[in-house]
Amino acid sequence: MSRKNKLQKFAEIRAFPNVYECYDVQQPLLVGVDLQPVDLKGRWRQQHFQNDNPIVLELACGGGEYTVALAQQFAEVNVIGVDVKGNRIWRGAKQALEANLNNAAFLRTRIEIIEYFFAPGEVDEIWITFPDPFPRPSKVNRRLTSPFFLEKYRCILRPGGVVHLKHDDPDFFRFTLEVIARDPLCRLLYADDDIYAKPLPWPELGIRTRYENMHLAEGKTIKYARFILH
Repeated sequence: MSRKNKLQKFAEIRAFPNVYECYDVQQPLLVGVDLQPVDLKGRWRQQHFQNDNPIVLELACGGGEYTVALAQQFAEVNVIGVDVKGNRIWRGAKQALEANLNNAAFLRTRIEIIEYFFAPGEVDEIWITFPDPFPRPSKVNRRLTSPFFLEKYRCILRPGGVVHLKHDDPDFFRFTLEVIARDPLCRLLYADDDIYAKPLPWPELGIRTRYENMHLAEGKTIKYARFILH
């Protein structure tokens, strides 16, 4: 993608009413339309969605395929896609606006500071769909299912909130299951290392991102786990 196209998308995002951004991790403040400061911590339902429905996050949402599809399938749920790349978020945010999905929003920030933007217990569920597996041992804390990130999620999830992981990488999947097993405050609800080898237990597992389609075309199997954080 050319620099000109990226700049154009960044300019468009600033006018999107369903996108919020944080530009400085040292001063984690949100801005909305026209870069106007906004404080949504503890106020996402009332101030943005204007309802009392559950909030679901998709972390590392990329182009927002899962965010948009979840919002379409579950009109009674508020879905927020989170990613650090504005040009990726642009795609999902634009699609949501064109489809009049008032229950879909996007947050551009680093997940390392997610607790600055949601109050304790404000989030009901988290989806983690095909994040970077960071296979090198030196990068273990950057894996989105590492103990470091699970503590971040505990800061914002309601008690007993569910976390979903969907991925293709067997080592990352194995790592996640080991983290869950070692954490006395985690409870594994379901795990499957090849979800398409049998009928899907939940229809939302059939949502396929661009990356998932690429992995399937390469002959990889798709893994899924859901677990509770206490």
